[in-house]
Amino acid sequence: MVYNSGVKLTYSPGKCLPFGATYTPHGVQFSIFSRHATAVYLQLFASAEDAQPAAEIKLDDHHKTGDVWHVLVHEAKPGQLYLYRVEGPYDPKHGHRFNPDIPLLDPYAKELAYPAEYDLQNARGYDYSRAEKDLVRGPGRDAANFPKCVVIDDDEFEWQGDRPLNYPLRFSVIYEAHVRGLSAHPSSQVKHPGTYRGIIEMIPHLKELGITSLELLPVQEFDTNEYDRVNPETGERLTNYWGYSTLGFFAPKASYASDPSPGAAVYEFKEMVRELHKAGIEVILDVVYNHTGEGNEMGPTINFRGLDNSVYYMLDDNRRYYKNYSGCGNTLNCNHPVVRSLIQDSLHYWVTEMHVDGFRFDLGSILGRDQRGNLMENPPILERIAEDPVLRHTKIIAEAWDAAGAYQVGWFPGGRWAEWNDRYRDDVRKFWRGDYGMARQLATRMTGSSDLYLRDGRKPFHSINFITSHDGFTLRDLVSYNAKHNTANGEDNRDGHNHNISFNYGTEGPSDNERIRQVRLQQQKNYMATLLLSIGTPMLLAGDEIGRTQHGNNNAYCQDNELSWTDYRLCKEYGELHRFVQGLIAFRKRHPSFLRPEFYTGTDGAFNGLPDISWFEPSGEPLNWETVNDCLAFRLDGSHAEIHADRDDNDFFVMANASRRAVAFQVAPAIEGKHWYRAIDTALPESECFPEPGSEPPIDADGVYPVRAKSMVVLIAR
Repeated sequence: MVYNSGVKLTYSPGKCLPFGATYTPHGVQFSIFSRHATAVYLQLFASAEDAQPAAEIKLDDHHKTGDVWHVLVHEAKPGQLYLYRVEGPYDPKHGHRFNPDIPLLDPYAKELAYPAEYDLQNARGYDYSRAEKDLVRGPGRDAANFPKCVVIDDDEFEWQGDRPLNYPLRFSVIYEAHVRGLSAHPSSQVKHPGTYRGIIEMIPHLKELGITSLELLPVQEFDTNEYDRVNPETGERLTNYWGYSTLGFFAPKASYASDPSPGAAVYEFKEMVRELHKAGIEVILDVVYNHTGEGNEMGPTINFRGLDNSVYYMLDDNRRYYKNYSGCGNTLNCNHPVVRSLIQDSLHYWVTEMHVDGFRFDLGSILGRDQRGNLMENPPILERIAEDPVLRHTKIIAEAWDAAGAYQVGWFPGGRWAEWNDRYRDDVRKFWRGDYGMARQLATRMTGSSDLYLRDGRKPFHSINFITSHDGFTLRDLVSYNAKHNTANGEDNRDGHNHNISFNYGTEGPSDNERIRQVRLQQQKNYMATLLLSIGTPMLLAGDEIGRTQHGNNNAYCQDNELSWTDYRLCKEYGELHRFVQGLIAFRKRHPSFLRPEFYTGTDGAFNGLPDISWFEPSGEPLNWETVNDCLAFRLDGSHAEIHADRDDNDFFVMANASRRAVAFQVAPAIEGKHWYRAIDTALPESECFPEPGSEPPIDADGVYPVRAKSMVVLIAR
């Protein structure tokens, strides 16, 4: 067989495993699964722009083991571009959607190369012009506007001794960010904005802030041009910015690389991980194994649908249609053995070859559904991930719900899973907004949510505590808007949550009123102080530390522009908040009391006879849980910190006042020989609200501390 203007190709059956394209000393081994295919063709391309392959190899029975089609191409090398064509029945009513006349991506591809102009959404396997639509197989199409898979040699990269950091959760401070959003704004002043290398250039900002773990929104390949809507305010086309429509579970997003050449995305991603690790920062990936970017029955055929639709997806009883627990048109058949292996192989790849430290699983409850969509008590894939020996020290974090009503916060199956705790988010928001009777809930959330995690043996750090995330208002918008303002998304403001638990304090949006500006800043400090002084694992949304705003848009999934990007000019305007958050993170790291691995028990300490935690009314009396409303105080006994065996921590007295009036708190006496000093007061001006360690002023001798309206105070005993 002649390839690429005269090169003669030789090939042999090779081996069936591993899946994907694997570079070996004897050439490149190609392997792909399809149970119901009748023939498979490997297409080799010379460039990403090519419409037709330079060579095509038909895989016959000599190239098949069980349901796996495979071939070893001896002359192929890293950088080789390839696709597949697959023959089989086109019978949607029985779940089959094969079309040999359209190209398909390899589900195990490690990188994609894109032509200058590409269109995945018109890669239909059916005849859109016919009245029967997807019931009739469509005409063929060439590969000119279709991305190509790239052969990668993972041994080419020099890791310089790097390994995943794998910090214990209780020591982690997670920072949720978008690859482009972190450095795309001109104010970042980086050489490679919006890329993996742009993140490397932002490391000084991350180090200065003090976070330990960078959690990135999806970087696994997806179609940026998935949407055809435009912004009604600007006329600009809207894009899939967040990336929650995966096409390749092994491939880092190619457009996030500064170099467009094949192989650059893998190299630059690894480079980013290595440099973040050198700076002591973990990498956690937000992964989407619950559905793909192929949509419902009217969506494009890109890979899974054309390879074996009835295996990869959960199909309805009428197998023309897809079960849609994701809200995105389809649901991956996660507990089919083939799909389980795909997920586990993907996770292994990102840990062993890309050195990532953890994963946050979007709509994780879907991974607990069986092949008919029923929630299982012991889902095989979730148990398999939790018990996997390769992933033993890898963080696994679940979004413990899905779009079809499953809600498993506090009882997500599978063992050691941590969870996004939206109960924490909502209860803390309600308390500081001033909702009636929320102090009891605040106490539960700040002490690790024992109501959710104690009963099944999990620990406080399994609660991923957050106030804001990519999905919803930013922290500044949370205190600036009563309602969402999503018209720029082109959906007539119908999209996004309506239950935001927010408050604008008198004006919707920006305000020149100094009183409003001050209470908004104070509330942002309250939220941050609550988050970083709660036991559990805190997660911050990128830009919240400098007052990033989306102007009331609480669903910026399609906004790849300054609405979503972090504007670092805010470091000046919101410098006070920035310094406050820096101080809080350092304070948390410095004091084991806020890093407890165990829940409070209320029992007496071994050294001073005090309980590990004590609760008080503002009057100083023990807290009445039946009547507590919007004020509470608690004392932490540092001898119970249980983190470092060689030392105890300081004692702390924390007071929270969510009411609209100042409240005088009677502070519990410090233990003999010690006195209380003011460490934090969110109501005081910057020069006083967070003194340097060791310079905290003592409180008045009478032990009464006036806690101003909407403020939080932390005292430290020395």
